[in-house]
Amino acid sequence: MSGLNPPQREAIRYLDGPLLVLAGAGSGKTRVITQKIAYLIQDCGFRPGTVAAITFTNKAAKEMHERVARLLGGQTAAEVQISTFHSLGVRFLREEARALGYKPRFSIFDAADCAGIIGDLAKTVDKATLRRLQSLISHWKNGMVSPEEALHRAASDTETLAARSYLSYEATLKAYQAVDFDDLIRLPVQILESHPEVREKWQNRLRYLLVDEYQDTNACQYQLLKLLTGVRAQFTAVGDDDQAIYAWRGADIANLKRLPDEFPALRVIKLEQNYRSTVRILKAANAVIAHNEKLFEKTLWSELGHGEPITVTACRDNEGEAEGVVMKLQAHRFEHRSRFRDYAILYRSNHLARVFEQQLRNAKIPYRLSGGQSFRQDGNQGSHQLPAPFRQRGRRSRLHPRRDHPKRGIGAATPASAGPVRRGASPVALRGRLPGRLCPAGAGPPARTPAGVLPLHQSLPAKGGEGTGPAGGARFVAGHRLRSPPP
Repeated sequence: MSGLNPPQREAIRYLDGPLLVLAGAGSGKTRVITQKIAYLIQDCGFRPGTVAAITFTNKAAKEMHERVARLLGGQTAAEVQISTFHSLGVRFLREEARALGYKPRFSIFDAADCAGIIGDLAKTVDKATLRRLQSLISHWKNGMVSPEEALHRAASDTETLAARSYLSYEATLKAYQAVDFDDLIRLPVQILESHPEVREKWQNRLRYLLVDEYQDTNACQYQLLKLLTGVRAQFTAVGDDDQAIYAWRGADIANLKRLPDEFPALRVIKLEQNYRSTVRILKAANAVIAHNEKLFEKTLWSELGHGEPITVTACRDNEGEAEGVVMKLQAHRFEHRSRFRDYAILYRSNHLARVFEQQLRNAKIPYRLSGGQSFRQDGNQGSHQLPAPFRQRGRRSRLHPRRDHPKRGIGAATPASAGPVRRGASPVALRGRLPGRLCPAGAGPPARTPAGVLPLHQSLPAKGGEGTGPAGGARFVAGHRLRSPPP
């Protein structure tokens, strides 16, 4: 543990009960988590598979795993369960899904899949309305609010529509043997709450839990933490109330406030030494966050010197900001005879990259975009540019209708009326199980497809040219469905 400061060493060695590590920005919290994992395994006798570390992004989980591998070796580190909340939920449900009537190989629908179902149920194609309905349903799921309770709470026509759609949406997902991303945490909570034997098994399996970015947890994730740790409460939560910026997506800062109330033996250790910034930067930051409502008092400090003066520049808009940054970069490079590779431009959101790319191109400055896709990249590259019918979306149900194509009588209710369908079953096997208007009982395979729907070999051209369907039908060019020409 050489190179660690006293609060960091104390946080790593503390095992007498639940622990909250208040880690200010740049205070070395990831190092504390990874060193504690190594300490639990090497010095305290924990088996690697009984230690779990949970964070919020795959990138953070990958970085954490790499650090643990350097401390413990690759084979031992591979046994430690380091993942996001959602990845942990997937593993849990693959093993325990039968408790709720799901098969282990359930499907996971992405946001586009779910929007299509909600749009069908709410009978709307308006994108703004769909986003609002989807957001409300997600908010209710993350808050462990049932469809019935959501309908009771509804205070507007939109909320009433969302609540009614929520009830049908749950039934539709179940019929598809599918879940959405919110279900990956909500359903494990339901199973752990209602099945004591499953709860005991997982509490014995995960003997110590470490949670990163705890201030970003929502009510559902907090409940999952409580159920997995149980009465032993062997966990370390690392977070910072001053970095709680995701309330708009369901994060609940009250989870930090609940810890001392629900875990009276909770120990709080503060990491206040900053290893990233100078004193001047930290003083400015402390002055800004001093206006926040405080759950825990802390003051960041640094040994990196006083630092350069802080300058504030007002710009007319995003384009003016990008232009000013590029001009300063060119001036600094000329003055110091440096290279373009010596500079970096940081921005908060990917959508801001566009204006900087444009200004860099205007100034003929070479650049490389890190962690995103260039807005100037050739649009023909990447699988995301494939025609919609050929994109892979995980294990999409064969009956799942694409919302950007006409349903032609196949909608959200069809899978439920057909009943459970064996994966890989031939569509002919559904004959007699679908509504009569789609496939009359006793009828053989249809002689032709529904109007406007062409078999693949007819709809695509042989050599990338133009393919045509039946007279009056749709035309296809390179797999794209086009409007029929006017008569």
